[in-house]
Formats: sequence, C-alpha cells, structure tokens
Amino acid sequence: MSIFEALMLICFGLSWPVSIVRTLRLKIVSGKSPYFIGIVILGYVFGLTHKILYSRDWVILLYIFNIVVVSADLILYFKYRDRKTTTIQ
Repeated sequence: MSIFEALMLICFGLSWPVSIVRTLRLKIVSGKSPYFIGIVILGYVFGLTHKILYSRDWVILLYIFNIVVVSADLILYFKYRDRKTTTIQ
C-alpha cells in the first residue's frame, strides 16, 4: 500500500461531492464535460483493476468510493444538461 496513492484518492474523492452539491443546488452543469468525467471513471476502474489483481488492500475502498461519486456526477450531468445556464450564485 502506498500512503501517497491513498492521499491522492482522498483528495480527489473530496472534490467530487463538492461538485455534486453545486450541481444539485444550482441545477446547471455548465463547464462540465461528460467525456472528461467518463475518462476519470475509466481511470479509476483501471486503478481498481490493478489493486484487485496485484495489490489488494484497503485502498480498494477509496477507488470504489471515487467511482461511485464520479458516476453520480455524470448522472447529474445528463439529468441537468438541457437546462439553460443562469448566473452562478
């Protein structure tokens, strides 16, 4: 287990809930890219696959958490993508 890998996943993992809360509050997704979000999910899936195949430890839970929250952000993107942008408050 690498403490730096865990810290990276924790830092990234904290940023996605902030994005989700903003989307839920404003109900707009301006500035978000479904392609980017999809690539991030794919990256986490690759990282998770590596952990499962070669280095099983508790960091697997961080990968799963990140995949779940980033996927939730992607779902919100498709839910609110047709809304017109308004002034961000």
